[in-house]
Amino acid sequence: MLTCGKSKSRKPCHEMVILRPTQKLRTLLPLTAPASADSDTALGDWYINRIVVDRRPLLLIVSAKSLLTLLIPARDVRTIPNRLAMLVATRLRRLGIAQHLIECETSAMTTIAIAPTRDRSVLGVLVDTAKTVPSLAEIQFELLKAIVTRWPFRPPHLKLLI
Repeated sequence: MLTCGKSKSRKPCHEMVILRPTQKLRTLLPLTAPASADSDTALGDWYINRIVVDRRPLLLIVSAKSLLTLLIPARDVRTIPNRLAMLVATRLRRLGIAQHLIECETSAMTTIAIAPTRDRSVLGVLVDTAKTVPSLAEIQFELLKAIVTRWPFRPPHLKLLI
């Protein structure tokens, strides 16, 4: 077992995380573990679903314990197990989490098993979030449009927004 380094509690870091794809991603992420498998990390299992917003395929990834959500382009879905630790570390850094805690969590993600979904409440969060993302994207676009129209100058590449 690994230790969390600078952690005052010296709580051990664990070795494995479970990625739980929805049915539509099963062909791209074949199962390697039974449904009963559990993650040993602080953020727990990660559920992943593919959604489409404005004809753009996206991956919605949600932590089962914290409901921390990642939204990324749906490219190279098969490499998500290899990229999950980096994606989580980037998100945690943006949230201002201490570096030693990020290192502890990501070091536990070196072994990733893929198992079927089992927590219906997390699946419900995936569905609700998938329904919310398009409206959030529209709100962000309208906000950006309002900001751009108030700028004293307009860069050529942003004139298309108006």
